[in-house]
Amino acid sequence: MAATGRSGSRRTTKRQAILDGTEQIMLTEGYGTVTYRSVATAAGVAPGLVQYYFPTLEDLFSAVLRGATDRLIADLTDATNSEQPLRAVWAYASNPTGSALLLQFMALANQLPGLGTVIGEGGERVRQTLVQALSKKWADYGLADTDVTPAALLFLLSAIPRMMHLEESLGTVTGHTDTVALVERFLDRVEPRSS
Repeated sequence: MAATGRSGSRRTTKRQAILDGTEQIMLTEGYGTVTYRSVATAAGVAPGLVQYYFPTLEDLFSAVLRGATDRLIADLTDATNSEQPLRAVWAYASNPTGSALLLQFMALANQLPGLGTVIGEGGERVRQTLVQALSKKWADYGLADTDVTPAALLFLLSAIPRMMHLEESLGTVTGHTDTVALVERFLDRVEPRSS
């Protein structure tokens, strides 16, 4: 029995190493360099093992995306229980690594349309989780009697930084500083920083 448990643990560890290696390759070299061989090298396993776990590269990319979504939901769920969940959402969306990975997946979805569905499902899961959590705190923010809804604010807090990262990668920066300052002033009003 103990050997089976250890064997299962090793399989889980190797599978996770494959997923982590794939994500790292995507971030450092781009999705176009992801092959069974490159992932195997990054994960320290045989290429056949990568293909055993993930018969197609689309299966591999989907698993990486789903795992990243699960981690994100867990992290953001913890953040919504903190004193400043809106700031946590802003920080998450402003993370250049997360934005870079999302852009890699979006570009890849042009070649693997099924991946677009996985991206959409993950995004909706994240958004629904956050809307549900923030709706409970909405009155505390003094926003209950305004046109601002939790869903609209979450969209803005996540879309603005991602668009800025995309534009900055292309050399467009006009309005970015002003927009960040506007969001920061809003957050200072609804979630004042502790002194």
